[in-house]
Amino acid sequence: MKKIELHLHLEGAAPPGFIRGLAAEKHQDLSGIFDADGNYTYRDFKDFLRVYEAATSVLQGPRDYARLLEEVLENAAEHGVIHAELFVSPEFCGGADLHAWKDHLAAMEEVAQRMGRQGISSHAIVTPIRHFGPERARKSAICAAETSGGWVTGLGLGGAEDVGRPQDFAWSYDCAREAGLGLTIHAGEWCGPQSIRDALTLGVTRIGHGVRAIEDPALVRDLAEREITLECCPGSNIALGIYTDWPSHPIARLADAGVRVTVSTDDPPFFHTDMTREYERLSSAFGWAETEFTQMNLWAADAAFCNDSTKTRLRKELA
Repeated sequence: MKKIELHLHLEGAAPPGFIRGLAAEKHQDLSGIFDADGNYTYRDFKDFLRVYEAATSVLQGPRDYARLLEEVLENAAEHGVIHAELFVSPEFCGGADLHAWKDHLAAMEEVAQRMGRQGISSHAIVTPIRHFGPERARKSAICAAETSGGWVTGLGLGGAEDVGRPQDFAWSYDCAREAGLGLTIHAGEWCGPQSIRDALTLGVTRIGHGVRAIEDPALVRDLAEREITLECCPGSNIALGIYTDWPSHPIARLADAGVRVTVSTDDPPFFHTDMTREYERLSSAFGWAETEFTQMNLWAADAAFCNDSTKTRLRKELA
């Protein structure tokens, strides 16, 4: 099936072999983040963040990010993805310096345009890092606002969900909103339903993960009524131990309650997944078939941070 992916971290989608190759080119020793089979290895979520940032450290400069984007989009296209929205942090692209970010962005935009001609469109969601704090987030928000209107179409907030509150980042979201950017945020993954309620005060139209809304029936009704789209990543949630297995994941219960759920892979090589596997496991767990998956992809098209002509094209391809 043709698919839309709304929640994909650019650095987190870097295949281990790609990172090992870059490390070798730069004579950096990253052996501590791989297991005997060459896969990423970590103990828990905090260690996952450590490994993630270590892997990211080998990406140095616009050329590396351009090479990474091409690799990631090619991999996504192999699994039927026709549109991907990628979380990209200026923090990792020149320390959130605006001029450095523009250099990185120009290199990635060139790749995105070329891959678009090959059948997979994409956009960037600029992503401040939550555990770096609100002040550093402002620099990323300025980078987003100053480069909006092309490949950059949204602002998100990633990192450790249990650090601070969404309201602490209100300035960054106001800045992005004034620039006409779409708004999303990670919430309701590690923290409970209140984190989602807090996130909604920022005016977001999408929630990254959001699955723990299932613990609050009133919140579930609110999400359905407000047509808030959840960027669900079941394989990620299961790999990190938030849910024990696919049948226990709440995505089907949320959909049955009228919530707009979509499917993404988050950081696929870290969680040994891809979009094909996500669909296969959801089909096996819940009996979902073309009807259910098409509806989720149409919701994803509605929620995508892209212009109306792109939305129209995506709906036609999904029909």
